[in-house]
Amino acid sequence: MSRQSGMKPAARLYVEGALAPAAGVALDDGQAHYLRTVLRLEPGRQVLLFNGRDGEWLADIAELRRSGGVATARSQRRAQTPEPDLWLLFAPVKGDRVDWVAEKATELGVARLQPVMTRHTVVTRVNTDRLRSRAIEAAEQCERLTVPEVREPRPLPALLEEWPQQRRLFVCAEAGPARPIAEGLAGLPRAAPTGVLVGPEGGFSRDELDLLRELAFVTPVGLGPRLLRADTAAIAALALWQALAGDGDRRPPERFEN
Repeated sequence: MSRQSGMKPAARLYVEGALAPAAGVALDDGQAHYLRTVLRLEPGRQVLLFNGRDGEWLADIAELRRSGGVATARSQRRAQTPEPDLWLLFAPVKGDRVDWVAEKATELGVARLQPVMTRHTVVTRVNTDRLRSRAIEAAEQCERLTVPEVREPRPLPALLEEWPQQRRLFVCAEAGPARPIAEGLAGLPRAAPTGVLVGPEGGFSRDELDLLRELAFVTPVGLGPRLLRADTAAIAALALWQALAGDGDRRPPERFEN
């Protein structure tokens, strides 16, 4: 069943298991608690499931236990489709602002979240499990079919050394020569493999900027005359990329009626 009742399913969840007709799909403890205690659902109610591989499926809740649950996949609502191959490289910022970056970047279609340690990065530890949880929650909410990969933090020089040469890297540079981002993106093929690099609150060091400008795959870009916070710069750059070179021109998926 996909639209017979005209009712929107009560929840949308990311799962690890395969999705196919009549497949039993495991729900983890947190998902079972959310469905049972927060939404007060019982077996028989419908949910939407996705796993990043098999599209989005309508499913019936079969069991809800304290230690997890099971849902039964019924019919595919949306087939898996390609998504932009966009990576966000960002110097971690303080407090819950790094969680906000992960959430909003997920909503903007990023395929990989890569924390980067730079000369002026103040944060020394990143809870990547927490970032992944925020990314999953954001993917469930925004109706995308995948969850971005969350990588462990890496030093900037190491990342540049192993960078795939065919992937253009746009560096948000607050100092030195840089093209306006719209000009830098002009002519870039739609959904081409791309990376966006945003520095720390204190900016890149002079040595880091010199290193970046020497690399053939790097394009330094500016985000306008105002000095943006690091987290604001990341989201602004991603939004512009999606509008000018990503999938911002695609129509949204068909939704259930209320």
